[in-house]
Amino acid sequence: MTNLAANLATTAEQHPDALAVKLDDFELTYAQLRDAAAKFAGKLAARGVRPGDRIALSQPNLPTFPVIFYGALWAGATVVPMNPLLKPREVAYYLSDSGASVMFGMPGDGQAGAQEAGTDYEVVDGSSGGGAGLLGDADPLPEPVERADDDTAVILYTSGTTGLPKGAELTHHNLDDNARMVAAQLVPIAPGDIVMGCLPLFHVFGLTCGLNTAVVSGAAITLIPRFDPAKVLEIMQRDRTTVFQGVPTMYNAMLAAAADRDVDLSSLQTCCSGGASLPGEVMRKFEDRFGAKILEGYGLSETSPVASFNLPDRPRKVGSIGVPLKGVEMRLAESDGSDTPEGGIGEIAIRGDLIMKGYWGRPEATASAIRDGWFYSGDLAKQDEDGYFFIVDRAKDMIIRGGYNVYPREVEEVLYEHPDVVEAAVVGVPHEHYGEEVAAYVVRAPGSTLDAETLIDYAKERVAAYKYPRTISFLDALPKGATGKILKRELRDPA
Repeated sequence: MTNLAANLATTAEQHPDALAVKLDDFELTYAQLRDAAAKFAGKLAARGVRPGDRIALSQPNLPTFPVIFYGALWAGATVVPMNPLLKPREVAYYLSDSGASVMFGMPGDGQAGAQEAGTDYEVVDGSSGGGAGLLGDADPLPEPVERADDDTAVILYTSGTTGLPKGAELTHHNLDDNARMVAAQLVPIAPGDIVMGCLPLFHVFGLTCGLNTAVVSGAAITLIPRFDPAKVLEIMQRDRTTVFQGVPTMYNAMLAAAADRDVDLSSLQTCCSGGASLPGEVMRKFEDRFGAKILEGYGLSETSPVASFNLPDRPRKVGSIGVPLKGVEMRLAESDGSDTPEGGIGEIAIRGDLIMKGYWGRPEATASAIRDGWFYSGDLAKQDEDGYFFIVDRAKDMIIRGGYNVYPREVEEVLYEHPDVVEAAVVGVPHEHYGEEVAAYVVRAPGSTLDAETLIDYAKERVAAYKYPRTISFLDALPKGATGKILKRELRDPA
């Protein structure tokens, strides 16, 4: 059976009493999660939901999320995960674009957005206790509805850094295959392992690497509704978590939160970082503090997401996104699709079963992104003699100053090396003479009196003259998205 929900059915049959989901004192075994999902599927079927219908899901990391997610898939529906922090206008766009027939969300802005789009809305306030029992009782569907390999399981909307967000169609096979690759090659977990679930489950990183990988492996996921570094450290100690997955800003925040306390993370076996480039200095500090190695990798919503990683059984290279997983092809390409000359910088192109079906309702955008079976990522990278890839930058983030290419990642690495810098982001700003100028936004360490001139001089000594930032602005915090990824577009265009 192709249906992704079949993984839940299989694991529940093999390990019915194993812990599946935990939120503080609330726990669901695999048998309980399966039964709740099957009842929710029955509820959807009773209200007329048919295979292929779109069901919108807007929940933070609560036990209701996996129940609704697997329940909708069990019924054969397509899930449209949404950030619960979206405003009514954004919700209405997602619902109208996807054609979702019903939305299950928290009280608040989602209701107003659903009303604007003319979509049925059902409030699921999973914040009260565990919340799984609030989904109601219905006659369960005994088995997941059969689906084809290329049937769409999930429509994930991209961040919309350029234009309106597009819905990446990920099939049952895309998501199943990627979760199995992660479990087999990157995160060797089994019943008894505990995954720290602080990545949003409505985002592809948390959905595949956290939830789906745990379910296919029979491991447990311990949830936190919203990332709080001190609370995450507390949960990891309490539950003896063995796997942590996060974005770079999470690692940074956890370091800061652990500065004045005794923290024991000796249970950790695997740490993974993705979503953005992990500064080498942050990696070194985290590993020195907690004694757990971080494996850095790479993927996108359109690739289900994991494409490459520093793998546990191969040498790790700091600053690299590693090598393609088995079953994935990656290469560097020029703008015309030809191979980048050896040693050059090119756009990452990816091929394999992980590539999305396409962008929902956007054949032209799909044809532009997927050419001859290769997905063109928009990310610029170089490759070393051992086949390891190194992200240079997003193609759109590259700064062209007076005809010279400046890659923000390189400058950010230098700024992070300064002991008083906690976070840094480098962007290009318009300049009448050079076209673009290099600007940096920095968060200082608590109590630091570091000034812009000193930091500019620090960078000036370490990078070429055309690369160092001419202006540095100090902020209390950098703008971030739902996963903690720094939103450079808001720095480039504060309005």
